[in-house]
Amino acid sequence: MTLDDYNSFCASLPSATHVVQWGGAHVWKVGAKVFAIGGWSDGKEPFVTFKCSDIAYDILKEQPGLRPAPYLASRGMKWIQRQTSQSMDDDALKDYLRESHRLVVLKLTKQARKELAFAASVLAPARQKSAIFMPGSCWNLMVGN
Repeated sequence: MTLDDYNSFCASLPSATHVVQWGGAHVWKVGAKVFAIGGWSDGKEPFVTFKCSDIAYDILKEQPGLRPAPYLASRGMKWIQRQTSQSMDDDALKDYLRESHRLVVLKLTKQARKELAFAASVLAPARQKSAIFMPGSCWNLMVGN
């Protein structure tokens, strides 16, 4: 995923806003709250950082090419940084970005969600086969329907 692909995908999410800050990072927010950060890579792919569920964090942080997000994870927040598409393909990354957006929306006040016109469908978890959300992986298949 190129930086342009990352920005295009994040722009497609409801009420997402973009700002470049923190030394050139492409930061995406919903309701003024961060849900994705892209940048700081020497290669053609940006590092992409996203919020995830507790269980996804515990599993993903152990995978090669993924790591607890610098600064955020050290403060107890459940954020993962993808360093290369070899560790997580672009489709899975999009699933996690979509879920990160949803998790941040859920933390907004009811008033903020109302002002941003979020429907219940946006707040519902992405299609999943269990309470464990591991988009783009066989984990969903292992835990059953």
